[in-house]
Amino acid sequence: SIISNIMPDEIYNLGAQSHVQVSFELPIYTTTVNSFGVLYILETIKKLNHKKKIKFYQASSSEMFGNADGKKLNESSKFKPASPYASSKLYSYWITKNYREAYNIFATNGILFNHESPLRGEHFVTKKITLGLANIIKKNQKYIELGNLDAVRDWGHAKDYAYYIWKMLQLKKPTDLVLCTEQSYSIRDFINECFRYLNIKIIYKGKGIKEKIYDTNGKLWIKINPKFYRKNEVRELYGDATEIKTKLKWKNKTNLKK
Repeated sequence: SIISNIMPDEIYNLGAQSHVQVSFELPIYTTTVNSFGVLYILETIKKLNHKKKIKFYQASSSEMFGNADGKKLNESSKFKPASPYASSKLYSYWITKNYREAYNIFATNGILFNHESPLRGEHFVTKKITLGLANIIKKNQKYIELGNLDAVRDWGHAKDYAYYIWKMLQLKKPTDLVLCTEQSYSIRDFINECFRYLNIKIIYKGKGIKEKIYDTNGKLWIKINPKFYRKNEVRELYGDATEIKTKLKWKNKTNLKK
């Protein structure tokens, strides 16, 4: 009824339960929001199609690819979701394509790799690390507990990505596009960069779940807690932005260090 009353030109569906670990704990809620939410919007657009051609953007996810084994991922890569979150996003991806092809709806999937900003939620690893380090410095927290430090991700800035999400709906024909920086880093790399920024020298001690990070004065900053390992660990996600560079002249402005 809201869409019918407003009759918008474009709809950007960014709504989701988007935390991977939480999706294992709340799979039904995750699927209800991430999958059926998209279907409700598409059904409404379909019913209004005779009155107005409403453009639709679906926020798809690189998590749909699962473990890629070092391969760069693009629009032709195979999907192998490794979590309820990724599976729910894969349904949304396909139902968006189905409605585009069946009902001639301008519907686009943006397959985005990790995009971060100061607004990132506290349960996501990047914000958990930066906020945790600030809290330790302020003596509001003793140390940070993390999972797999060797997980590799392609991180970009949400501000760069948001502009190109808009540009996807300005194309003449709807299509599905991968959006990424083509630069991948491990959680360990991210941690090292944070400590460099703070001008604190650190030492890694131990291996696996016994690994800990100390400063040169012997203060503990980070330790591993097995509960933060995923049930199905996605080791690495590398993106290939060739298609969006060709179609929209994509250029990543904000790298990891920035």
